[in-house]
Amino acid sequence: MPVSTIGSREARQKWRDLLDEVYAGTADIVIERNGKPIAALIPYEDYLAVTEALDNLRAARRVAAAYKASRQSGRSYDEIREELKNKGLLDE
Repeated sequence: MPVSTIGSREARQKWRDLLDEVYAGTADIVIERNGKPIAALIPYEDYLAVTEALDNLRAARRVAAAYKASRQSGRSYDEIREELKNKGLLDE
């Protein structure tokens, strides 16, 4: 499927058209702010198909951030990991 890229200002102006384009399945849309990709619009069915992988990716990022924080703060990784679990940000 083709991917279209659009700036956030233009996306606000064309929001309904973008939703129609994604719903019709003619393109995925990447929205940029200051030239940097920020978000993507994809069909909801596609989102449902990738939610588990997306959850795993986000959890991996939180673990990497916790490890980095433990190295910088002097706190143990296990302590920070437990804190993330208590906040519901990490499953196990």
